[in-house]
Amino acid sequence: MTSPAFRVLSVIPPMTQLNTPYPSTAYLTGFLRGRGVDAVQEDLALGLILQLFSTEGLRALRNCIHEQPPKQRSSRALVFDAEFARYAATIGPAIAFLQGRDSTISHRICSRRFLPEGARFASLDVYDSDDDDGDPLAWAFGSLGSTDRARHFATLYLTDIADVLRDAADSRFEFVRYAEALAQSQPSFEPLATALAAPLNLVDRTLQALTLTALARHTPQVVLLSVPFPGSVYAAFRIAQTIKAQHPAIITVLGGGYVNTELRELKEARVFDYFDYVTLDAGERPILSLLEHLRGERPQERLVRTYLRDAGIVQYVNCGEADIPFAEVGTPTWDGLPLDRYLSVLDMLNPMHRLWSDGRWNKLTVAHGCYWKQCSFCDVSLDYIYRYDTASAETLVDRIEAIVRETGQTGFHFVDEAAPPKALKTLAAELQKRQLGVSWWGNVRFEKSFNTELCQQLADSGCIAISGGLEVASDRLLKLMKKGVSVEQVARVTRAFSDAGILVHAYLMYGFPTQTVQDTVDALEYVRQLFEAGCVQSGYFHRFTCTVHSPVGKNPQEYGIRLAPLADVTFANNDINFIDPTGVDHDALGVALNKALYNFMHGIGLDEDVRSWFSERVPKPKVARHFIAQALSRNAP
Repeated sequence: MTSPAFRVLSVIPPMTQLNTPYPSTAYLTGFLRGRGVDAVQEDLALGLILQLFSTEGLRALRNCIHEQPPKQRSSRALVFDAEFARYAATIGPAIAFLQGRDSTISHRICSRRFLPEGARFASLDVYDSDDDDGDPLAWAFGSLGSTDRARHFATLYLTDIADVLRDAADSRFEFVRYAEALAQSQPSFEPLATALAAPLNLVDRTLQALTLTALARHTPQVVLLSVPFPGSVYAAFRIAQTIKAQHPAIITVLGGGYVNTELRELKEARVFDYFDYVTLDAGERPILSLLEHLRGERPQERLVRTYLRDAGIVQYVNCGEADIPFAEVGTPTWDGLPLDRYLSVLDMLNPMHRLWSDGRWNKLTVAHGCYWKQCSFCDVSLDYIYRYDTASAETLVDRIEAIVRETGQTGFHFVDEAAPPKALKTLAAELQKRQLGVSWWGNVRFEKSFNTELCQQLADSGCIAISGGLEVASDRLLKLMKKGVSVEQVARVTRAFSDAGILVHAYLMYGFPTQTVQDTVDALEYVRQLFEAGCVQSGYFHRFTCTVHSPVGKNPQEYGIRLAPLADVTFANNDINFIDPTGVDHDALGVALNKALYNFMHGIGLDEDVRSWFSERVPKPKVARHFIAQALSRNAP
């Protein structure tokens, strides 16, 4: 056991999620407390939103509008200014409603006369209300869905205000991808350094005040900032900047998913004007080692996976000490986070998409890493993928029970890259044995282990939804990807999940190396048939991105491509441009793919020729019109 010589504050920086805390600080805080460390946590992402979207915050925003020259004020800002009294009167009730603290206001919100409506409400006009008594959302929510309807309206209302905030105060503002262009695969620190040297705007000043309040409340000696995404990097550096300016003795440490993927070649010494240390991969062992070093119990050369600046030079220190086994990392704790203040927003009407933003889910991991770790597009060379480590079902359910006792909430999102079928089977059995009334969802590979019996068992244990990668629906490309599944197998597995009452979301991909227009048309035909057969209810097409840590990035010649020349990297390095000899305009095809998918999710166009979705002439699908139906009629999974 270590002595609690330091109070360690773990911080979630803006922006991550509105509906639930990002789990990294909960994991670290629970682990550190289990090792005798005085550990606390703060969610400054939530704090920033609640301050900006308050009556006081809206007044500050209006002042920003008035400080702009009249000719520079956007039409959205002018509407907000003209309707300010209504916005100021309704922001409190709207936030309270989205927090679940005042459900009765939903009736007034649904009236469409309570909240002021800006440009975002125009999206409602795309829905045909001829058969729904004038209600544009009846198709989505039905006659009893007043709470969901009101939540969607309130979400549009917040997004309207965010647009004004972007126009008048901070052009980089986003609810999730805040200022991400400053950090995402930026080989140079210069853009971020320039932004950090600029005068503080409204968002910066608000974050600065929240940071100082948190420091005064907790009086930490060490502050850990976990940055999972490029959209939380800028704010993390602003927080560290404030700490160094006001409390230079506090040790600041940077880690998290972004660092683990993009800062593995860090050479930029200016990073250490803000952070004393930068750690890679799972944080438990590096942080324990760092705390021992700070207490004088471990020399600097015995640090684990840690960058630091010594005599002006960036150094990487890694003594190679083994990681903490997954079974021993302990139970995450949300103690100290205001669980009743998160916002359940409803920006996507699709029932699967809403799980990401609606409701507060306890995020948990079934195992560390990926049991498959072969997909050629994935960062399989990095720790969070390749180091596969498990815990027993009894240990996992013990953690689940402890979290339910602490939070009072029974919903769980398993955030594994791909939850192992064997582990899910034993987990489901243990949940059933203890008769726990929990709901859960997560990500899997659509492999044949998920047969009818297992899918039903998962549903009976509380599984409500599953997402998985179909990627490019082409057997040729799935083989090239080393996905380990076929389209026919995916059809059977997804149908087994759907038949068990589990919602299925398919991750889809386009623009993979050597993918032709014919491949793309055929993939869309497979997807159409999967929706038509009731195998999947939701999906999303995303553009393939080549990364330096993936097999494609490491061995491009095996995939028929050439990498574009790499920049001299001193800061972030992840995404790589590449040259595909097929010369296909994937961006143009992507517009058609997502348009078709949006309609498929709403049951529209499932009997149409998929070529109708493309603006340019494309070849006829080579896929048999009833391929999926015939595959389902042969053998059950």
